[in-house]
Amino acid sequence: MPHDMKPALAGAAAELGLALTETQLDQLLDYLALIQKWNKVYNLTAVREPQAMLTQHLVDSLSLIPALRRHAKGQAMRMMDVGSGGGLPGVVVAICDPSIDVTCVDAVAKKATFIKQVAAEIGLPNLHGEHSRVEALDTAPFDLITSRAFASLLDFTTLTRQHLKSDAIWLAMKGQHPAEELAALPSDLDVFHVEQLQVPGLDAQRCLIWIKPRA
Repeated sequence: MPHDMKPALAGAAAELGLALTETQLDQLLDYLALIQKWNKVYNLTAVREPQAMLTQHLVDSLSLIPALRRHAKGQAMRMMDVGSGGGLPGVVVAICDPSIDVTCVDAVAKKATFIKQVAAEIGLPNLHGEHSRVEALDTAPFDLITSRAFASLLDFTTLTRQHLKSDAIWLAMKGQHPAEELAALPSDLDVFHVEQLQVPGLDAQRCLIWIKPRA
C-alpha cells in the first residue's frame, strides 16, 4: 500500500531539499492511492507498479518544486497545468504549495473529473480540474503555465499563450535536452534558462525549460 512508502517519499523529498510536513507526505500518498484506485477503471497512467509510480510520478513531479519556489518567492500565484492527465505535476504542486492556486486542464473529461475528486477527497481548495481543450478554455490569465509531457514546446506555447499574463512564464518539464523543439520556437519567445533536474531514484535525464515572451 502507498503509505508503506512514506520513508522512501520523505527521503526523496529531503534529497531534493524539500521540507515537507507529515500532512503533505500523507496527502501525496493519498493521491497515489487514488491514482491506483481510479486507474483500474480510467487508465490514468500506464505505470502500474506502486514503487515505479512513486518515483516516475510523485518524485519526478516533486523535482519541479524547488525551482517553482525560487520563482514564486512565497507570493500567491495562479498556475495552469496543461494536458495534466492524472494531475502531474499539478496536484503535487497544489499539495506542496498551498499559496499556488492550480488549475489542471485536460481534454479528457474523466481525467478532469478525477482531479476534482482528488481536490475533494484530500481537501485541496487550491486545486481545480477543467475539462477543455486548452485553446478553447475561457479563464483569467495565469502567472505560470506548466506541462509535463503534454506536447512539443511549440504546441505548448502556441496553444496556451492567450492564457499567459504579460509578465508570466512557461515552465516545461522535459526528458533529455530538446534541442530540436527549442530550435522550432519563434523568435519572439525567450528561452532564458534550461535547468537540469536530478530526480532521486530515477536513472533518466530530466530538464526544466523556462520560457517567456520577449518584451
